[in-house]
Amino acid sequence: MKKIIVTVPFEEGLHARPASELTKVCQHFESDFKMMKEDVSIDPKSILGILALGAAQQDELIIEISGSDEEAALEAIKEFFEN
Repeated sequence: MKKIIVTVPFEEGLHARPASELTKVCQHFESDFKMMKEDVSIDPKSILGILALGAAQQDELIIEISGSDEEAALEAIKEFFEN
């Protein structure tokens, strides 16, 4: 299992467009994902889950990835939040 802590860089938080893009990134991989904000945990392969998280700019999110392609998935998540 890989784990990363990211900060939401988007001015409007994880609203519809970045949530949709993040879902596409996660769905590309076979690994299982878990995204947590405080005590709420969701599957980022679901856009509704991401939107329900209500992540605002500068919120810290913990993302856990487990599976056969977890290393590549981790790199893709890093790139998503850095760009």
